[in-house]
Formats: sequence, C-alpha cells, structure tokens
Amino acid sequence: MYFSFIIPVYNRPEEIDELLQSLVLLDFDTTFEVVIIEDGSSVKCEDVIKKYKEKLEISYFFKPNSGPGDSRNYGMQHAKGEYFLILDSDCILPSNYLKEVEKSLNSEFVDCFGGPDKALESFSDIQKAINFTMTSFLTTGGIRGGSEKIGKFQPRSFNMGLSKKAFDASKGFGNIHPGEDPDLSIRLWNLGFKTKLIKDAFVYHKRRINWNKFYIQVNKFGKARPILNKWYPQYSKMTYWFPTLFCLGFIMSILFLFFKMKVFFILYLIYFLALFLLSLIENRNLKIAFYSLVAAFYQFYGYGKGFLISYFNIFIFKKSPQDAHPELFFKN
Repeated sequence: MYFSFIIPVYNRPEEIDELLQSLVLLDFDTTFEVVIIEDGSSVKCEDVIKKYKEKLEISYFFKPNSGPGDSRNYGMQHAKGEYFLILDSDCILPSNYLKEVEKSLNSEFVDCFGGPDKALESFSDIQKAINFTMTSFLTTGGIRGGSEKIGKFQPRSFNMGLSKKAFDASKGFGNIHPGEDPDLSIRLWNLGFKTKLIKDAFVYHKRRINWNKFYIQVNKFGKARPILNKWYPQYSKMTYWFPTLFCLGFIMSILFLFFKMKVFFILYLIYFLALFLLSLIENRNLKIAFYSLVAAFYQFYGYGKGFLISYFNIFIFKKSPQDAHPELFFKN
C-alpha cells in the first residue's frame, strides 16, 4: 500500500522541521510520499522543505489561506497515494508509526482510521497537562481517542487516515473548523464506509498552546458540536452535554453551600482530587498535576459555555450555523 502524508501548515516552519525529521527516522522499508500544503502563510517553510528533498519523497504547494480542511483536500487532490495519512504540523511521529498503521490495515482494513496522541518528555509542563486532560478517561479523552467503547469512533484530523476511494466519494473535509473531522466521519458512515481507532498508531501532539489559546480552542469545539447535532441528529448523544452540565452542577454545588448542603460540593472535590492524583501518577510531577486541574477547568468551562451558547443559537433561536457562528466557517 502506497501512503501519502498530507500536512497543512500555517506560519510554522519550525514545527514542520521537527515533523519531517521524525518522518526521516521512520522504521519502514516501503517508499512513502509527503505532501506539504502552505495555507497562505506569511512565514513560509519552503527553505525547510529543501533540507529534506534528498531524504524524503516530498512535494510542496503554496495556496491562499482557506483553512486546514480545504488545505488537506488540496493536498489529497495532488497526492499520488492510495491511502492518505493526515497530520497536524505540530505532531511528531514515533519510529514505528507506519508499521502499526500497515499492520492494522492489513489485519482489518477500513477506509478511515484515527489514532491517539501522547506527550514527549521535551514538551512544556502546560503542554503535558493539556495533553493529560485531553486524553484522560476522567475528562473527555475516551471520546477523543483513548477508547473505542463510546459508539462509532470519530477520527480526529491531527492523526487520521483516509483512503483515496473514501476521499473521492466524500469529497473530503467541509469548511467548518473545528468540527470538520467528525463531520467527515459521519458523512463517511452515511456513504457506507467504516472507521476505527488504531491505538498503537499514536503521535506526539505538541499543541502549540497557552491557557488563552486552549480556552479559545475548546470553546470552538463546544460551539461546533450543536451544529453537527443539527446536521446529523441521528448521531447526537447526551454525552456531548457533559461539560455543560458539569459546569452548571459545579455552580449549583457552590450555591447549595449557603443552604448547608455540602454533599454535592464534596463530590466535586473528590473528582478533582482523583484527577490530581491520576495526573501525578502518570506524570510524576506536582506542577503538572496542578496544571492538569487548571486545564480541566478551561476544558469543561470553555467547551461547556461554547456548547450552551451554540445550542441556544441553533435550536432555540433557530439561526443558521453560518449566521450564528461565522468564526467557525472558512470561505473557500
């Protein structure tokens, strides 16, 4: 099977350098292709690409800015492979990545897969804490890629595989962002294609982020979900309400303290203690464990607030998604 890596980039030449170096070090005997799509960057990575011309089968395209989904589509339209491996530019691959992908597809072929993410030791403490909360079963990690137990698995585009056949049938990603990856997964299901999680095909996801950027990111995730629920009501789930209900419940637990009802607040304290201890065990670092509580707060509050606002706009006020949240849509 001939693989094509599809990697959009926007003003991040240093990230592309790290990612390409990890591709050079892949333990894989068969030739593969790398397609870099510069999405209208003002800080280009063309000079970085030149460093790898002799080490990788690599092609580089520059196009006007139209968002990551459209850039991935552009890359797949110009790629030679029969199976596309879609990565974010802030990822680094372990050496066995392609072997795990090939082994899983040879064992049980699907036209679309997703893989989880992990943190490298070199990542900052905030990056490690955010990685923990985004992947932990105590938060929403099971839904994102740590488990396949919750219904059909929806791959995420930071680490996703897509066959050329599925791309041609679906026409690839839509113009919503974020939310373009679950949107594509659902459209693939409706076309009869299958998806799955390949647990061992993980990437190290750097997440170029600080607390403010993390809040903005998860807030947009929350806003996108009611739009997807509106488009595909058959795939709507109560679990998507969890962050919103968690936040509202926490506010209520504080109000109940004024009426000497402590039990609900104590339950929240137990939850945060469990989260702190689990992070401490996994990361073996008190600072990261504390940061994990901060990350969980941003994750639940940002997503929950975005979800609630979007739900009211879409389902109560009956606004069109593009009118209610134009910040989620790229104009191609």
